[in-house]
Amino acid sequence: MSTDTTGRKAPADPRQRPALMLTLATVGFAVNFWAWALLSPLGPRFKELLGLSASQQALLVAVPVIVGSVGRIPVGALTDRFGGRVMFPLISAATIVPVLFIGLAGQGSFAALLVGGFFLGIGGTVFAVGVPFVSAWFPPERRGLAIGVFGAGMGGTAISALTTVKLVRAGDSATPFLLTAAMLAVYAVVSWLVLRDAPGRTVPKQSTWARLAAAVKLPITWQACILYAVAFGGYVAFSVYLPVYLQSAYGLEQADAANRMAGFVLLAVVMRPVGGWLSDRIGSIPVLVAVFAAVALCAAVQAFTPPLMFLGTVAFLTMAAALGAGSGATFALVAQVAPTDKVGSVTGLVGAAGGLGGFVPPLVMGFVYGRFGSYGLGLALLAGVSVLTLALTVTAVRSTARRRSTASVTPSMTAR
Repeated sequence: MSTDTTGRKAPADPRQRPALMLTLATVGFAVNFWAWALLSPLGPRFKELLGLSASQQALLVAVPVIVGSVGRIPVGALTDRFGGRVMFPLISAATIVPVLFIGLAGQGSFAALLVGGFFLGIGGTVFAVGVPFVSAWFPPERRGLAIGVFGAGMGGTAISALTTVKLVRAGDSATPFLLTAAMLAVYAVVSWLVLRDAPGRTVPKQSTWARLAAAVKLPITWQACILYAVAFGGYVAFSVYLPVYLQSAYGLEQADAANRMAGFVLLAVVMRPVGGWLSDRIGSIPVLVAVFAAVALCAAVQAFTPPLMFLGTVAFLTMAAALGAGSGATFALVAQVAPTDKVGSVTGLVGAAGGLGGFVPPLVMGFVYGRFGSYGLGLALLAGVSVLTLALTVTAVRSTARRRSTASVTPSMTAR
């Protein structure tokens, strides 16, 4: 059953339509992630103005991330039901409310910031809208690259990191929030007018909870959750904790450490579509095998805290490239293996696992450093987890992908 009943005129060349949809989805991802990450750069400012403790500051930054991660589960299921054409403008419009609340009225108390941050998490759920939407517009042999390009929209967090504090200094405390709200409003209108769901999209007949329960039972769901928790969770962890690590382990100045972290993030973002493209060419499994092997090797090397120039820098940049490619390859695998009518539900669960996976490593690293005065054991644990994930990839995940491939080929051969 098709839901493509909006009645709007399509572009003159139908071949241009998938590219347009991909572009708009990626822009929407970036704008919503920009909003989602607004509180993090201002954490030190709020700590000083409101007299927050370190734990309160950490909670303030963590709340929108947790809500945005867990919220992907129901939002992914809703996307299966209503489609990206409805969910993209809906999520964008809903995110305007907490952005304006924080910008205009919510910066006077810790409680108000927590409430605003909770609802700001809505912006982080947009990832679960984009993957099924983009996946439906492209054939299986091109989905990896398409979803990888869409995933590069996570660079919206970098926009927030680079501009928020500067906008506050140039204007006032409301300036970055007003600008972001305006961008969200523009995108909500444009996406409502222009976005279309892929022709032939099937509306699931099951309830949202029934679809989520069915998605949980799929082997690819829990397997991809583990892969993404390590790949994207590792990226999130390093993007948050790398400056602290570099200052503690190598004595770098804060500005130098922040610049190196920005390089790590940029390389990971660029490599995400590369991971999807490689998955289209050689398959997701070989890419994931190379990814986790590279992370295991580099983490093991870095556990000995080698000189930052040259070996340490190479190790961290290689991990950035691998984790970015692994994130793209994981969702290329989901798009290829998950049933079409459950891609949104699976994406929501996997996306939640990735977001939550980013919280564990910093906690472990902080505990290890506080106990032993070194990060070596924490990085050794990352190497061990990567080895275990590599083993899972070459056994259970490969078997699941093969079964899905066989199941999709057999009916077509029978039809002949």
